[in-house]
Amino acid sequence: MSRFAPVAVLICVLALTACANTVRGVGRDVQSTADAVEDTVN
Repeated sequence: MSRFAPVAVLICVLALTACANTVRGVGRDVQSTADAVEDTVN
């Protein structure tokens, strides 16, 4: 069991990093959409 613990930790870290990048990307997409709508209204 102790042999697999570092591998499990590494997999968890990689998964969390991927989620953070996805959330950040969605935030950028929403911001650019809001900017485009604002430019169109102006």
